[in-house]
Amino acid sequence: MTTVTDNQGVSSSAPIALQSAVVKSWKAPIALGFFAVLSLVLFGFFGRSGTSTFRLSTDSDFFQIPPIPVDARPTSIVTSVLLLLIAGWAAWLARHARRVPLWVTAVFAVLFLFAFLVWASAGLRSIPVAGLLVGAVGLSVPLIFGALGGVISERVGVVNVAIEGQLLAGAFVSALVASATRLPFLGLLAAMVAGMLVSFVLAAFSIKYFVDQVIVGVVLNVLVTGLTSFLYTTLLSPNQTTLNSPERFQRINIPLLSEIPIIGPTLFRQTIIIYIMYVAVFVVWYALFHTKWGLRLRSSGENPQAADTVGINVNRTRFWNVSLAGAIAGFGGAYFTLGSVGSFSKEMTAGAGFIALAAVIFGRWDPIRATLAALLFGFATNLQSVLSAIGSPVPSEFMLMLPYVITIFAVAGLVGSVRPPAASGKAYVKG
Repeated sequence: MTTVTDNQGVSSSAPIALQSAVVKSWKAPIALGFFAVLSLVLFGFFGRSGTSTFRLSTDSDFFQIPPIPVDARPTSIVTSVLLLLIAGWAAWLARHARRVPLWVTAVFAVLFLFAFLVWASAGLRSIPVAGLLVGAVGLSVPLIFGALGGVISERVGVVNVAIEGQLLAGAFVSALVASATRLPFLGLLAAMVAGMLVSFVLAAFSIKYFVDQVIVGVVLNVLVTGLTSFLYTTLLSPNQTTLNSPERFQRINIPLLSEIPIIGPTLFRQTIIIYIMYVAVFVVWYALFHTKWGLRLRSSGENPQAADTVGINVNRTRFWNVSLAGAIAGFGGAYFTLGSVGSFSKEMTAGAGFIALAAVIFGRWDPIRATLAALLFGFATNLQSVLSAIGSPVPSEFMLMLPYVITIFAVAGLVGSVRPPAASGKAYVKG
């Protein structure tokens, strides 16, 4: 209630209505409109003629789905028109100051991808959809574990640029320990310890000595890269059979579930590391948003002063959770040697840690969203291999840079206005 005076000098108490500012964001409609027009022009009007075939089943599925042939150019035109309609709806939502739902962007992305695949495979061999998805999940595993570590670390207030080093350390140590002991599970544990040791250094310098977190992370990445390269040359390479030939985890088929077309090969014919990943994503999400531990962690990254006043030891909370984040990322690094390649090589992570960090931002510091973002980047990486295998005319150089283009576009174009945890990157000095 506020006292106001009218033009006759009479005072009265009356509520004053405050109008909230209307913010219209045209970023999503413009981006969707651009890609819709690009699809119509490139895939539709100037598209390639022929038939594109999508193979949905594998030989070991419970029942077979016949391959689906589509006429490339008409299908691309119809799909592009649908994309234009979605972009127009997004513009209508923006005009009325309403947010474009995430599922709209997801549907748009799936349709655009379908149009691209139809165009790229016209007149060529069929696209193995199950193989495309299986490869995408496999390539996403280190990204997902790295992203989970990044979410925990940034939620507690420490920017974890050292994910690359944690993945690389986990890959190296897991190969060494698993080869020496012939026990791959011991290699997994060693990988977690290696990732935790890297994060110990990050936590000590950034939390205790107040060194800039980004600088410490970059230095750690360079240090781990140089150290593992040196040890590979002097230790692993001369003793390849005894120190760099770990036993890889074999795929475990879940009865019945693994025989469902598309879903079965993608999700239920995987190694133990991927099954642990499914559990890890749910556990981190639930613990972060539905437990006392998660509340303490998030309060230390959002408002450390307030957390301190209610008895939370902010710096200790940050230190141990950054260490936990490193252990999770190191576990993901073990997938390179124990689940995928089967041996360690120099710089084998190839920037996966930085893509995982981009997935954290793209996923708005949420474990589920970050996992979906990591899957997107993994899919883009595997797509170039599948298109090369079927003889697509798309230049291999373009496909190799596609994951990084998606990373830049996703971070700069789609989530530029998303707010990170308020105290992320800021050292806390107790007053």
